[in-house]
Amino acid sequence: MYMISAVLYFLTHHPIWSFLIILFFSFAMGILLSIWRNHGKWFFILPILGFLAAMFNIFFTHHLNALFLNAVGTEGTAVVVYAEETNSLYNDQYVWEYEAVLKTSEGQDVVTNFTTMSASIYPLRNAILIPPKGEVFVAKYVPGFEGNILIMSDKSDYGKKWVLNKDLKPVAKAEAQLATSPTNPAFISEYRLALQAFIEKHRDGPDPDLIRQYRQKLEALEAMERERQP
Repeated sequence: MYMISAVLYFLTHHPIWSFLIILFFSFAMGILLSIWRNHGKWFFILPILGFLAAMFNIFFTHHLNALFLNAVGTEGTAVVVYAEETNSLYNDQYVWEYEAVLKTSEGQDVVTNFTTMSASIYPLRNAILIPPKGEVFVAKYVPGFEGNILIMSDKSDYGKKWVLNKDLKPVAKAEAQLATSPTNPAFISEYRLALQAFIEKHRDGPDPDLIRQYRQKLEALEAMERERQP
């Protein structure tokens, strides 16, 4: 498994070199197959497939790496010790370089690095959730090649806070909506459902005081609905 981890690490952390290597081998294999099969179609087919594979590698291999490490990796902890903004842009935002120290399950310290483009994060989302500098987070790795790490955002405090704040938005929206018309049955129902969904998801979350407060609001809302029933 550590060999697969090493290959995925190279593909995700060296996309330009990976792009060139994939293209080179696809052209080389296309030439060899064209000679061997005595048919020129392979000289066109394999380079096209190689180009598609090289493009796939740039945009999706870090997701493949995340799925691999989550499936077979060993859990440890890590902390970002260095962060620096680069001059490179990705999605109109500057790419950051990070160095981190992984503490393996055996107590070994391993220095590793990643960028906002190469970081492998689980769960897979359309968001790059990098841990704050100096904050310990949960990570997975394959013994034998510990430099390739997976950031387990939802098992780490910073990720739990991000999810909590994200799930607070529907509750805040429904509450503000209800405030504009406290007797609107549709607004009351939406607020009640938002509270119920939030409480159910975060009942064991990092903010028990907030859950207690929302339970009280839900009970008051349900009491009000019962009073309004004929």
